[in-house]
Amino acid sequence: MANIDYAMTEEKPPHKRRVRYSGRNPRRFEEKYKELDPAKYAGQIEHIIAKGQTPAGTHRPICVDEILSILDPKPGEVCLDATLGYGGHSEKLLPKLLPGGKLFATDVDPLELPRAEARLRALGYGPDVFVARKINFAGVIGLLPEAGGGFDCILADLGVSSMQLDNPARGFTYKADGPLDLRLNPGRGKPAAELLKGISAEALEKILFEYGDEPQAREIARAIKAALLPVTTTARLAAAVSEGLKELYPQPGEALLKKALQRTFMALRIAVNEELSVLDRFLEILPWCLKPGGRAAILSFHSGEDRRVKKAFARGLEEGIYSRTAPSPLRPSPQERRGNPRSACAKLRWAVRSDKPAQ
Repeated sequence: MANIDYAMTEEKPPHKRRVRYSGRNPRRFEEKYKELDPAKYAGQIEHIIAKGQTPAGTHRPICVDEILSILDPKPGEVCLDATLGYGGHSEKLLPKLLPGGKLFATDVDPLELPRAEARLRALGYGPDVFVARKINFAGVIGLLPEAGGGFDCILADLGVSSMQLDNPARGFTYKADGPLDLRLNPGRGKPAAELLKGISAEALEKILFEYGDEPQAREIARAIKAALLPVTTTARLAAAVSEGLKELYPQPGEALLKKALQRTFMALRIAVNEELSVLDRFLEILPWCLKPGGRAAILSFHSGEDRRVKKAFARGLEEGIYSRTAPSPLRPSPQERRGNPRSACAKLRWAVRSDKPAQ
C-alpha cells in the first residue's frame, strides 16, 4: 500500500446536516427554520398567513391602511415610528416619504431592533432615509434636533410584537414553557418572576385587576402566592392561574382559562415594564414633538391604554393644542380580524396638531 503523507493532505470539515425535528411539522420555536427565514421560504409564509396565522419570528402590522390614511405621509416629510417592532408599519411609511423624506424609528428591545433595522436596510433604505435608535418612546423628544425641530407624523403601536410572543425564551406566552421574564428590554429592570417573589397577594390582585381587567384577580393572585413551587416559569404561572379559577369554577372551560391567562400575562408585562407610566410621559411630550399640522396615530390593545390616549387627546383638543381628534376609536375591519386574530382588541385613535404653541 502506498504511503500517504497526511501532512500534505487537506482535511475537509465533516458535513453537518441540518438538525431534524420529530414529526411532520416543527413545534419548537427554534426549529421553525422556514418561518424564521421568510425571505427564503416566501411560499410557505404566504400559506401560513392565508390560514389566518402569524408565522413564527415575524409580525403582521395592524390597521395599515387606516394608519396610512390618518398620517397621510408625503414626500419630503419627516416622520417617526415610535415603536418599530418588526418594522411592518415603517416598511409601508417609507415609500410614502420619498423622495426627500426621512423616517426615524425607536424601540427598547435590543434583540428585535437590530433585526428590524437589518430587514429594512436590505430593502434599500439607507441611513439617509431611515434612522433607528434604541430608546424608550417616552424619550423621543431627544430626537428633535436631528429631526429638524419636529415631526410631520408620529405613530405609536403599543402592542407586543409577535416575535416576542412566539419566542418562549422571552417569557411572554403561556403556550410554551420558558422563563417568566416579560421584559421588553431584558437588560433592564426585574423579570416577572422576581416581581412575583416579592409582592403581596393584595398588591398582585391590584395589578391583575387594574392592568388586566381580570374579574377573578383575587383568586388568581392568591393561587400564585400559594403555589407549592416558586412561579418562575410560564408553565408554573399558567398552572397557578388554572388553580385560581378552580376556586370559583371546579372545571373551568378552555375559553375562560385562555382569557384569564391572556389577562394575567398582559397585566404582569405592563407592571414589569411600567408601560402605563411610560405612555403617560409619551402623551405629555407628544404635542412638543409634532410640527403645526402634524398628525399622530396611536394603536392600543388594552382599556387602560386607550383611556389614557382618549383623555390626553380630549384635553389637548379642549386646550387648543390639537385642532382635531378622533371622535371614536377605529377598529380593525372584520376581514382583518378574521385574517389576523391578534388584531381583534386593537383600537386606533388620532390627533392633529394645531398652530398653538405647546405649553
